[in-house]
Formats: sequence, structure tokens, C-alpha cells
Amino acid sequence: MFRIGLGVGRPLPSFGAFDSDAQAFLSAAGITGATETAAVNTLVTSLKGYGIWSKMKAIYPFVGGTASTHKYNLKDPRDLDAAFRLVFNGGWTHSSTGATPNGTNGYADTKLIPSANLSLNSTHLSYYSRTNISQEGVDMGTWQVTDKMCYLLYTYNGTAYKAINRAESVSGSNFTPTTGLLIGNRPNSSTEKYYHKGVLIDTLTTSSGGLSTIPIYIGAFNNGSASQFITKQTAFNSIGDGLTDTEASNLYTAVQAFQTSLSRQV
Repeated sequence: MFRIGLGVGRPLPSFGAFDSDAQAFLSAAGITGATETAAVNTLVTSLKGYGIWSKMKAIYPFVGGTASTHKYNLKDPRDLDAAFRLVFNGGWTHSSTGATPNGTNGYADTKLIPSANLSLNSTHLSYYSRTNISQEGVDMGTWQVTDKMCYLLYTYNGTAYKAINRAESVSGSNFTPTTGLLIGNRPNSSTEKYYHKGVLIDTLTTSSGGLSTIPIYIGAFNNGSASQFITKQTAFNSIGDGLTDTEASNLYTAVQAFQTSLSRQV
């Protein structure tokens, strides 16, 4: 039976038949509330049921309301760089609804380096925004030289730029509103697809270039240092292999159900 210690002399709650990966995360983060533990367990079992769990390298569910709970990677909840736990830098506000960068120097270093951990022709990023705002900046990503860019969305002067393992170009649509789950996905060597709230918005025919050798940041992007900061509150991020259209739709379904169970859906 799985238990989490709450301190000397206090009872230890039992998670009963919870999924072992959910248990490991809850134990590492010290999360014991009934609503949050149930939400995390259902998220894990849903992702496994959809066949998506094995494609994930990092999942950040932002539960617990503090920097010390928000940092953990659901896929590997060790407190190590090698486990891709987040390192928050600059100004962030942490609450039960997620984590909000301040837009001037706030970013989170995932420690996940595409060239070491992702595949050139099979990569996705996702960001669940709870903030509807038109602003210049990058939700998450890394940018290294001209053909090794991997970021979800870069809005500049009202124009949308996107890139998954290739050179940057003016690409497709901005997303209105800027709330909900945004997924950027490269399923093969010649295609990128972008989904907003479970709907395919853009399909780009563009060849892959290379994989960045510097880590992905959340709340900004990494081009050797953090830049293009945003103020969108995040309530979920993921990084992993490329997804099929069905998997992208199922990821949205699982994440939206997770947010709804925590009463923070948008």
C-alpha cells in the first residue's frame, strides 16, 4: 500500500489502488489533497489508456500551488536535472490554478535538450494557457542557429512564427483566444501541425532541419539566454514524441478533463 508521510506523529494517507506512476509523483511533490490526487491519477491513467504516456518525455501538471510542487515532472518525479524537473528563474507567481511568469525575466528551465532527448522527425510541445492576452513572446522553446529551432509559438508585431526542429519562418495563424491547450507537433520529416483546444488549426509543409543542443524553456525561449518573455499562466505543459491527429485530440481531452476536475478549465 502506498503512503506519503505528513510529519512525525501524524497519520499517513493511503492512495489505495492508485497508478504507481501517479503515486510516485504525488509522493515526490508531497501532494495529499483528495481532489488533486484523484485528478493526477485520472490524468495518468487516461494518458496510458490513450497510448500517449509512452510518448512523453516531460509532463508538468502544475498542481500543489507552490514552486516546490510545480517543479516536478510527472513522467519522472526525481528532483534531478536528468529527470527534467523545472528550475524556476526570475519572477513567477504560483497558485492552485497554475504558474504565471512575470513577462520580464520569468522562465522555467526544463533541462531537456532536444538533441539528447527528442527525435528530429517526431516531436511535440504543448502549453495550457489560462490567460487571454495579445502580446509578443514565446510560450516555450529553444532557438539555436538558423535550422535548430523548436518552439511552440512566437508572436511578433502581430505575426505568428512557428518552428519544430527547423529554421524559423512566418507560419500560419495566431490563436484566438490565447487560452486553452496549444499543441505544436512534428509527426514526420515534412509536416508540422498545430492544434488549439483539440482542433487542427494549421498544417505546414516544411522540412526538418536540426535539433537544438540547448534546453527548452517555459515562459520564454532559450537562445543562449532567456528572451521573449510572456505572462500567460500555465496549468500544463508537455514535451515528447510526435503525435497522430487522434493522439493530439486525445491529449486535449485528457488535459481538459484534468483541468475541469481541478475547477480551473478554460
